[in-house]
Amino acid sequence: MNPRILVVDDDPQITSLLERYLGSQGFEPLCAASGREMREVLASNQVDLCVLDVGLPDADGFDLTRELRRDSDIPVIVLSIRNETYDKILGLEFGADDYVTKPFEPRELVARIRTVLRRTKREALARHQAEPGQTILQFGDWIMNMATRTVFHHETDADPGLTSTEFDMLRAFVEQPRTVLTRDRLLDLARGPSACVSDRAVDVHIMRLRKKLETDPAQPKLIKTIHGAGYCLAEDVTRYRDEAS
Repeated sequence: MNPRILVVDDDPQITSLLERYLGSQGFEPLCAASGREMREVLASNQVDLCVLDVGLPDADGFDLTRELRRDSDIPVIVLSIRNETYDKILGLEFGADDYVTKPFEPRELVARIRTVLRRTKREALARHQAEPGQTILQFGDWIMNMATRTVFHHETDADPGLTSTEFDMLRAFVEQPRTVLTRDRLLDLARGPSACVSDRAVDVHIMRLRKKLETDPAQPKLIKTIHGAGYCLAEDVTRYRDEAS
C-alpha cells in the first residue's frame, strides 16, 4: 500500500499541485483546506504523514501540530511563508518533524517526506522490537537488540547472520559512534584485554562486517577506515530502552 499523505492547505493551487505530484511519486494524497477538514479526514482515514500549512483560515497550524502530536504519532511537516528561525524552532518544539518554507520545490518536499517516513518507520520498528527492560540501538539501516544479541535491517527485517565475534565488534562501534577506535581498543571492547587476537584478525572481521552490512563493501559508508588510526562508525546511534514492567 502506498504511503498516504494528508496535505492541509487553504491554497487550492498548492493542494492541486501536490495532489498531482505526490500521486506521480508513489504516494496516495489526501487534501484538506482547514483544521476542521483535517480532523474529518483523520477521523475516517489512516494517514502516514501530514503536510500542514501554518496559516489556515480557522486554526493556527502550530496549535494543530501540537494537537496531532498529543493525539497521534503521525509525523508532521510544517509549511510556512515565514522563514524566521524563531518560527522554525517553534514548529519543532510543538512537535513537527520538519519545517519547509514557501515557496518550495515539490521535489524537495517529497525528499523530506521520504526522509521523515524512513526515520519514523525505524523508530516505530525499534520500539516494537523492544521487550521490557531491553535496549535497542538504531544506526544507519540497522537495528541492534543488545539483550537478544540480534541485528536486523529496519526495512526488510533481514538478519545479516553475524557471528558472535562480529556482533561483539559491531557493538563496540555502536556504543562509541563517530569515535576512532584503534585495533587494540576494538579488541579490548569486543573480546576483553586478555584476548589473544592479531591485528590482522581485526581487519578480517571488519571486512566481513562490511560484506554483511554495507550496500557496497568496496565503498563503505557505515564502518570507515581512518588511515593510520583505526576504524570508526560513521553514523549517529539512537538508543531506546523499554522501561515497561
